Formats: sequence, structure tokens, C-alpha cells
Amino acid sequence: MESRTEISELLAAWSDGDQNAFEEVLPLVTNQLRQMAHAQMRREGENHILQTTALINEAYLKIIEQKNVRWENRSHFFAIASKVMRRILLDHAKARLRDKRGAGAAHVELKEAEDISTEKSMQLVALDAALEQLAKFDPIKSQIVEMRHFGGMTVEETAEALGIAPITVMRYWNLAKAWLHREITG
Repeated sequence: MESRTEISELLAAWSDGDQNAFEEVLPLVTNQLRQMAHAQMRREGENHILQTTALINEAYLKIIEQKNVRWENRSHFFAIASKVMRRILLDHAKARLRDKRGAGAAHVELKEAEDISTEKSMQLVALDAALEQLAKFDPIKSQIVEMRHFGGMTVEETAEALGIAPITVMRYWNLAKAWLHREITG
């Protein structure tokens, strides 16, 4: 039912302004987007304020706003979707950290507060900062991390989206993970 070429053709038609193509492609990409969002939310932990469905809905809205994007194919679409999900989660993490610092919140005794998700938010913000640094001198490795970590894309899907060999994706993925780990942990 879900054909890579069918999705790619519908995305191309949507890029050309065919709104019917958009309505046809949505059900075909929803399951993959749900899997991407679910994997991301599992990493965030159960105390995260954003639900998987909310992440998907916000991602849909952001993707629809992309007016000047020429959708090349299915992999390109999911690469953009992974970037969008990263931004949404980062925005929520930053908001949670602002709220934790007292942005108009009511005073709560420390023993009453359970805030495991704050650590996850700080990790996400640190990962984002390191990823931005990586993108400055090696954008390909940064894109691979976005697609694999935030988008849950396979090595093959990432290779297709970037137009490079899967073995190169694996090599860059391993190098990027090592660099990010060193950058984040000092």
C-alpha cells in the first residue's frame, strides 16, 4: 500500500501546488511520522508534557507552513520532518527550563516537586548546542544525527536522503556520536 514512489510522486505534485496530493500523501506518511514521534517521545521520558500525537500535529502544522520547499522524494520529506520534530522538542525543552527558573510559576516546595524531565530537557538543549557547533564545520554529520536521532531514519533512508553511500552514513554517524559525546560531557 505505502509505495516509496507513490509518496515521492505525491510530494512532487504537492510541491507543484496540488492540494489533493497533500491530502492523499498524509495518510501514507502518518505511520512513519508516528513511529518517529513515538521513538523521540520514548527518549524524552514519561514525564514529558508533550504527547506523541501533539508532536505529530505540531510537526504537520510546521511542515504545511513550508511554502518554498521542493519535496524531492520520501526521504527528503522525512529528513525535513525529523528537523521539524527536533525544533519542536527543543522549543518545549527550553520553555520547561524557563518555567523551572520561575517564569511566573507558583512557589512549590522542593519535596513536593518531581522533576525528572528537567534533566532530559537540559540534555536536549546541550545536544542541540553541540549539534549547532557540529553543523558549522560539518553539516553532513549534523544532518545525519538529525535524521537518525531525531527522525529515527534508518541508515539506508539517511543515505538516500543525502545521496551518499550507507557505509559513509555509518562512518559519519559513529564519528558524529563520538564528537557530540565529547562535546557534551567535556
